[in-house]
Amino acid sequence: MKVSLRTVKYYTGGELNLDNVDELVQKIGAQLGAVEEVIDYSARYEGVVVAKVVKSEKHPNADKLSVCEIDAGTMETVQVVCGAPNVREGLIVAWIPPGTIVPSTYDKDSFVLEAREIRGVVSNGMLASPSELAISGDHEGILEILSEVVGEDNTKPGTLFKNLYGLSDTVIDIENKMFTHRPDCFGVLGVAREISGIYQHKFKSPDWYLDKPVFTPANELPLKIVNEIPELVPRFMAVAMSNVTIEPSPVWVQALLTRIGVKPINNAVDITNHLAYVTGQPLHVYDYDKVKQLSGDVPTLTARHPKKGETITLLNGKAIEPRDEAIMIATDKTLVGIGGVMGGIDTEVDENTKNIIIECVNFDMYSIRRTSMAHGLFTDAVTRNNKGQSPLQNDVVLAQAMEMMRQHSGAKQASDVIDETHNLKNSQEIEVSPIFINTRLGSELSGDEITNLLLNVEFKVDNKGDSLKITAPFWRTDIEIEEDIVEEVGRLYGYEKLPKILPKKSVAPALIDPKITAKKRIRTNLSSLGLNEVLTYSFIPEDLIKKAGQDSEIAFKINNALSPELQYYRLSLTPNLLNHVHVNIKNNYEKFGLFEIGVVHSKTEIGEDDVPSEFGRVAVVIADKNAKNAPFYGARTYINQLGISGVKFVKYNDDLINGHKLMAQMFAPYDSERCVFLINQDGHPVGVLGEFKASVIKSFKLPNYCAGFELFLSAFKNTGNDYLSSSRYPSISQDVCLEVDAKLPFSELNNATDDAVNNLIPEDCSATLNLIDIFADEKMTSKKRITFRINLSSYERTLTEDVIAKLVSDSVQVLSEKLDAKQI
Repeated sequence: MKVSLRTVKYYTGGELNLDNVDELVQKIGAQLGAVEEVIDYSARYEGVVVAKVVKSEKHPNADKLSVCEIDAGTMETVQVVCGAPNVREGLIVAWIPPGTIVPSTYDKDSFVLEAREIRGVVSNGMLASPSELAISGDHEGILEILSEVVGEDNTKPGTLFKNLYGLSDTVIDIENKMFTHRPDCFGVLGVAREISGIYQHKFKSPDWYLDKPVFTPANELPLKIVNEIPELVPRFMAVAMSNVTIEPSPVWVQALLTRIGVKPINNAVDITNHLAYVTGQPLHVYDYDKVKQLSGDVPTLTARHPKKGETITLLNGKAIEPRDEAIMIATDKTLVGIGGVMGGIDTEVDENTKNIIIECVNFDMYSIRRTSMAHGLFTDAVTRNNKGQSPLQNDVVLAQAMEMMRQHSGAKQASDVIDETHNLKNSQEIEVSPIFINTRLGSELSGDEITNLLLNVEFKVDNKGDSLKITAPFWRTDIEIEEDIVEEVGRLYGYEKLPKILPKKSVAPALIDPKITAKKRIRTNLSSLGLNEVLTYSFIPEDLIKKAGQDSEIAFKINNALSPELQYYRLSLTPNLLNHVHVNIKNNYEKFGLFEIGVVHSKTEIGEDDVPSEFGRVAVVIADKNAKNAPFYGARTYINQLGISGVKFVKYNDDLINGHKLMAQMFAPYDSERCVFLINQDGHPVGVLGEFKASVIKSFKLPNYCAGFELFLSAFKNTGNDYLSSSRYPSISQDVCLEVDAKLPFSELNNATDDAVNNLIPEDCSATLNLIDIFADEKMTSKKRITFRINLSSYERTLTEDVIAKLVSDSVQVLSEKLDAKQI
């Protein structure tokens, strides 16, 4: 946002001393927004003076040149050769003397004039055109300085030219991103108000901006407005004006627009651009008669979406087919503009225009932003419209545009002012106490001090002493809650004035989050076993979901995905790990394991306030290109090392899922005949372990030896401390071989043995159970033998063989009664 300091002074009434630019820039940077550049605009006019053409004669050697004698306030006249067709005796002009930089070249390769011969006649400098003076792009003739515009005193020869047309100015360029939430600051009126506020000076907006206008009826030119998308266009205002004379706008307007980087066009267009710069509210002007030709019975402007196949040629000459959701302005027959972005060339105002339509509309900022990005259109209108301008200012801006059109083009109102509104909301009253504000700022401001700070920027404040009832002005769309008031007070008061006291902090140790502890333990254990942790995207393509056998219908889909590869939120962690197996094998990693700790979501799991629930998971996948044995047991080894207590292995059973759709997605990649549930002490599934379906193996190009597991992080919440010291007494161990029915699932025997051992150990002991061997003889098909090793430890005494012998004997007796197991 380029801010003309001269314009700021105009709107602050000249009561503020803003001559110390360095101080002003420091305050703006600290309390308003980051300053990118400060431009001393008057510097480019050093040496340029006002002069009067005393005599003008045709050049003796060139038909299109004139030899002029000018009075530049020196003791004698100066000879200048001029090629402008409008040069004549008595004209007041701008003279650029020899040794002076031509203003239009100041920011480029500066061109310094010299006295030189032109067709045999010496020319001392030049009489400058608006283009050479960096006022506009007009280079058809020299600038004519009129006393009725600049004042009689400013036409005296020798007057510094920079004193005219507001050219003695400083332009402060404030970074646009600083104002993303402040649409009012995309108008210089808003910036002037804020500067006044940070200087703690009371600001008053112009009467035309504060007073609600009363529009008179008119019916000279018929006009119709239709709004088919009120949810995207909350306010659509327009009026027709007749008797318009299109000509260059006043020089001061052209000069201001040029200083802020806007190209002057003509008086009608320049007025809309000037008001957009002042208020932040963009306007657009159409040639009424061109709109009439493109309409049916009545000239019509309609806000709607484009129809399939419709195209439009814009003012910049670019022809596009608008995106389906774009906000378009059309007649009842054809498109005439992209709403809030750029008008169409077919209704452009030109030198032949006699009647116009002024449009002042409020658009949905998100739609404007998407359209701008989709078509690569970045205009000043987009810059302001995509910040969410207040629709409550449209009427005052349109009224001022009508008045300026009357003053500068002779236009008169020719239709009713049409105002199509939808769901306009006034600012809400916010009640907040001085204590609430001071507590959050660390300040000691009184209610009166807070009131004055807010009144300075035109808030309404009802000071009740212990509470303040505050209403934001209609242009402040960012004020919604009490904390917004706190921020406003702190900024206007000055954060540098707040006490620099460190907050009090307890030195008591913070409670350890069991989730963080569990993740740390998992990460440490799996890494120490040689597995590699990966961090994959939470967003995945639909193809990956389907390859894993999961249902994409219950996955959250991202509407504005950065890439088709990042379109859905994952339903489990395992598919991402499987997607990396084949890549690693291709890169000659023949044996490896991957794990990830992350979260998953689903449409079927919605928590409080309609917010999706989040579930922590840990997943492991192991692969070996050359191994021939069953990968199930390899994966199980890692689960044993994680140290989950109270978990049993149970054969896959659909009843355990019990219609839980998200849990079903976790089991989807696994072969139901070659996987098991992990069940906690409450009988609820907490994970799955097993090998993968044939379809999954094929889709992911997995080796034969590939298995994995996925567990809920909640299964690790009671896993004890990170560190348990070793007993100073020796432990003892004994192997026990059990013969059981060949059809008995291993998980059932393992769980029963673990329960028996842990239920029968002495109180001062701890025991661990490890699988040693599984044996099944081809001749003995009805039985199998499984060997466990029981390790017994005590922290209080040295154990003897009879202790573990009794534990084994008692455990075997329990297993014999329960599973008909026989010790071999």
